[in-house]
Amino acid sequence: MSTIKTWRWYGEHDNVSLSNIKQAGVRDLVTSLFHVPYGEVWAKVDIMAKKDFIEKNGMKWLVTESIPVHEDIKTQTGNYLQYIENYKTSIENLAACDINIVCYNFMPIMDWTRTDLDYTLNNGSKTIRFEKAAFTAFDLFILKRKNAEKDYNESEISSAKNYFEKSSQEEIEILTKNLIANLPGTDMVYTMDQFQSELDKYEHIDQAKLKEHLFYFLREIIPVAESVGVKMCIHPDDPPFSLLGLPRIVSTEKDIEELMNAIDSPSNGLTYCTGSLGVRADNDLPRIFEQFAGKIHFIHLRSTLRNELGNFHEATHLGGDVDMYAVIQQIVLEQERRKKEGRKDFAIPMRPDHGHQMMDDLNRQYYPGYSCIGRMKGLAELTGLEYGIEKSMNLV
Repeated sequence: MSTIKTWRWYGEHDNVSLSNIKQAGVRDLVTSLFHVPYGEVWAKVDIMAKKDFIEKNGMKWLVTESIPVHEDIKTQTGNYLQYIENYKTSIENLAACDINIVCYNFMPIMDWTRTDLDYTLNNGSKTIRFEKAAFTAFDLFILKRKNAEKDYNESEISSAKNYFEKSSQEEIEILTKNLIANLPGTDMVYTMDQFQSELDKYEHIDQAKLKEHLFYFLREIIPVAESVGVKMCIHPDDPPFSLLGLPRIVSTEKDIEELMNAIDSPSNGLTYCTGSLGVRADNDLPRIFEQFAGKIHFIHLRSTLRNELGNFHEATHLGGDVDMYAVIQQIVLEQERRKKEGRKDFAIPMRPDHGHQMMDDLNRQYYPGYSCIGRMKGLAELTGLEYGIEKSMNLV
């Protein structure tokens, strides 16, 4: 009954090797063609080259995360129609190579966003963190976005000003780099002028308009995905609220409901990410899973710890604000339901998302949030919790 344990791998340059991943007890990988520029077609020859390399190492490419959505598609400008056609071809090529799950997102410009990429916890391990005052300071006093002050109250502006005035030049440069540099999910490294230029493209795109663009995109690609047996699963916004005046459209239960109702297809699904959705106190995570269980094709499990100031950081996988017991209980129940339906694909792929940088990994370089030992610790905790729930339900 257990979920399929997967691991996000950033390719041959990832400091977490395939050997490391196998030793952690994982055989199924979540990866991408990182060298292909956004918008271009994923050629079969490139897909097969990576797939063959993975399989020669005794593993399997199970989930694609992700085929990035070009910014022109989100804004419906420039060459967006051709980029959509390219996206369709990439889906078809993945299916031809027997890779049938694609996780993607529709976040404008910025993928997951944190102000601190090496925040030190009390036990000496490091994590990634979002500090509201730091982000607001960047918006108001570094980027100096037009009319940005309208998005904040007096207390938030005061805290941001205090943060900015106390920051050294080096700290300001690090904050700026963390927010507009190349993180997983983007192939762009922006200068400040370039970043502002990208923001300007969204001047007349509000939440309703961006949803229109997403639904248009889905009406184009989902029929193709369904015809070749590919499951598309959108990742929620991270964090699940507006940043820099940009609309966020996959942040709440209502957002997800509208998205699923817009295109009724088994291929129009959700990546259920407890960390992203869990940042909002008004998101009831077990209820969200239960409501959309049949459309959940991929799962990211992690937990965040938030406070009343709007700050949050990655907690341990069984800590923080996420009721992981209740979440995994819902996952187990859904897999049992799928099994009783006679589905061969009843087991849902899951990966331990993000992890603390700890122990010997403190001396190594990793993509932020993607060190080895912290994710392995999370995987062990989640696997144990899942087994205990299954055992209590007489499923093992």
